[in-house]
Amino acid sequence: MPQASDHAGHRQQVLDQFTRQAAPFRELPAHSNEDSFQLVLQACCLTPADRVLDVACGPGLTACSFAERVEHVTGIDLTPAMIEQARDLQRTKGLENLSWHVGDVATLPFPDGAFSLVFTRYSFHHMLDPKAVLAEMARVCAPGGRVVLVDVYSSSPEQAKAYDHVETLRDPSHVRALGLDEFEGLFEASGLEGTTVVFDKLDVALEDLLGSSFPNPGNADEIRRIFTQDLGVDQLGVGAYASDNGIRFGFPLVILAARKPASD
Repeated sequence: MPQASDHAGHRQQVLDQFTRQAAPFRELPAHSNEDSFQLVLQACCLTPADRVLDVACGPGLTACSFAERVEHVTGIDLTPAMIEQARDLQRTKGLENLSWHVGDVATLPFPDGAFSLVFTRYSFHHMLDPKAVLAEMARVCAPGGRVVLVDVYSSSPEQAKAYDHVETLRDPSHVRALGLDEFEGLFEASGLEGTTVVFDKLDVALEDLLGSSFPNPGNADEIRRIFTQDLGVDQLGVGAYASDNGIRFGFPLVILAARKPASD
């Protein structure tokens, strides 16, 4: 169990990184990839009557897209700068059926069963206590509702070690990429049923990613060195390859969807 001091230090790292990343994160092309979003839509099974919670919603990209399809969407994120980006995107799209909260997703400020769909994307590798966060997501999900999680995953301890090292160099708020068995175990422990698993890969240019990140001084060059050495080796598990515009690679993603058991 993480200590209070761990949470405080990590919270500050997240705030520091994502305050600076707020605008470039929203503009990174990979985060608006249409093929990946279609997979998300299929997993979520949205209906016009849905009331959705987007956990760690970031700049509101997914929340605003969901809002075009459902009754109401609530977004919560720890970083005020991300919520400001989300509000700006909402204004740009002319959407009225959204509300935003700044807060810690480890203790969601919502009543039990408040949402028919509880969703999160690209967040769990930042969580010190992912079990507690998923338990909170399940708590605020209505009986018979859905919980959907999208995140990077690891395929072996060796791959995880290499991947986590380079990701922490890029973003010090990264904690670790969970393995598939861990994700499935968390869903089971949270009392969710009928878990489905879909795989995806999000292709990005290394320089575009570095341009939207804020690694510590000197780390960007070390990241480039690691990726260059990994070409044709794939110790990182991201399939890095050389293109005309530099190194590209694919984040290995998993989409897990499950239902909360209906009340008796």
